[in-house]
Amino acid sequence: MTKVGLVSLGCDKNRVDSEIMLYNLQKGGFEITGDPSDADIIIVNTCAFIESARKESIDAIFEMARYKYGKCKKLIMTGCMPQKFIDEMFDEFTEVDGFLGTNDYKDIVSFINGLDKRCYKVSPNTTRMEEGERIVTTSKHYAYLRVSDGCDNHCTYCLIPSIRGKYRSRTIENIVAEAKKLVENGAKELILIAQDLTKYGFDLYGEIKLVELLKQLSLIDNLKWIRLLYCYPELIDDKLIDEIANNPKIAKYMDIPLQHSEDKILKLMGRRSTRKQVEELFDKLRKKIPDIAIRTTFILGFPNEDENDFEGLKDFVSSQKMSNVGFFAYSQEEGTAAARMKGQIDSQVKQDRLEELAEIQYDVVESNNLSQIDNIMSVIVDDIVSNDGEKWVYVCRSQYNAPDIDGCIFVESQEEISMGDFINVKITGFNGYDLKGERV
Repeated sequence: MTKVGLVSLGCDKNRVDSEIMLYNLQKGGFEITGDPSDADIIIVNTCAFIESARKESIDAIFEMARYKYGKCKKLIMTGCMPQKFIDEMFDEFTEVDGFLGTNDYKDIVSFINGLDKRCYKVSPNTTRMEEGERIVTTSKHYAYLRVSDGCDNHCTYCLIPSIRGKYRSRTIENIVAEAKKLVENGAKELILIAQDLTKYGFDLYGEIKLVELLKQLSLIDNLKWIRLLYCYPELIDDKLIDEIANNPKIAKYMDIPLQHSEDKILKLMGRRSTRKQVEELFDKLRKKIPDIAIRTTFILGFPNEDENDFEGLKDFVSSQKMSNVGFFAYSQEEGTAAARMKGQIDSQVKQDRLEELAEIQYDVVESNNLSQIDNIMSVIVDDIVSNDGEKWVYVCRSQYNAPDIDGCIFVESQEEISMGDFINVKITGFNGYDLKGERV
């Protein structure tokens, strides 16, 4: 039986695409292997969002190409890189035998079977989106649930609309059906993902249907947590806030990608919120959901960001005390409006600003963590760190932590615990971004 290995890079939406490919490959008669040295065919599912992501994808291609001196007979590049840059990719990466775009994952089996010579299949973006059975690659007790693909926001720095196409939602029925299967297979936490989760359903139903979707998902037995990622601030309304506040299955956690705080830069970015509107939103969220954890991301060194803009952003981060923040240096992406702007910032200035802001957020996190000591919270067990026969140490998460991107809780226990179990933990201390606790 032909063995296939797959390397998945980039965001959680890319992961879902990879999981769909894995299912189709297995159904098509291929054996899946996690060892590239044992693979007859290697697939690299790439990300092209920013320069650093493309570099990671290119490095992975070169690394996997080394296995063609061994057992590997075919190397295939899929995903965002060929979708956006197929002409350059096909000419430059002669090590790659086949290229498949983001709209063609369903054809992975027939593409491989017909790969007699170097070729590519990159279909234009349409109203259709990838759906189907998946081989879940996360731990059994949680899974990502994609509700839409594409984006209509057209932020001036972003390539996503040109890669993924227009915003297109899945039907509530299809999403709920997939969610039920994931829970039947052991998932206790579902993490809802989209380029813009808060716009869900508008293209299908003529109005936003996120709250209705959440209500339907909440009816699924044995589903404990529903987590929301990528909620745009201008579409977070009272209806959604009330549902999060009153629905015990929805984690008191929101990922709200702001990218900046200052009005001048937000306008240049093509964002639709102002600092005052965001501050009012945060005040409302914290009033209605006092324990909510807010996560966001910021871009440093956007064109024309001067010292006043940076000082304003520092003040915002320091005063808003968000639970988790990701920082990125602005990447000048060819084909975007921002790349053509005057006032590009020196790369060293970008990096210096990023590091300074990260230090401010680190102080915020330490203060937040200090306030958690002696609290008792329910956590889910993700992994085991050590076992000396008398004491076990586990990696856990509360509802305030998303996997992979946020801190975790290291928990000591006198008893063995199964992965995916929910336990009560008393917080006893912290180390940087991570908390420490003991089972109670």
